[in-house]
Amino acid sequence: MFNVVLVEPEIPPNTGNIGRLCLATRSTLHLVGPLGFSTDDRTLKRAGLDYWAEVHLRSWDSLGALQAAQAANARFFYLTTKSDQPYHAVQFRPGDFLVFGRETKGLPESLLAANRERSLTI
Repeated sequence: MFNVVLVEPEIPPNTGNIGRLCLATRSTLHLVGPLGFSTDDRTLKRAGLDYWAEVHLRSWDSLGALQAAQAANARFFYLTTKSDQPYHAVQFRPGDFLVFGRETKGLPESLLAANRERSLTI
């Protein structure tokens, strides 16, 4: 369905909840490092994420690496509180990439500035 991208996520339960959403919607979860936590089995079990092994998960060292590995026509949308364009103004398509930043800082200003037409307010 969709590709959900978490850039440098910091809070395991938040990532777990998004993983559950991805599992339910048959979306792929992309984790872009560095992560603020470990994804080893012990850490995930402590957070109660017994379904984690079922999540379609991809890990990346950088957002640039993820983008470079996609087709040239892949559509990336950057979700932020710093845009004037509401997310509901876009017609999403299967395969779109929905990119979210860190819980405490969001996405880098430079990334948003370079992608204003694809930055959406949440």
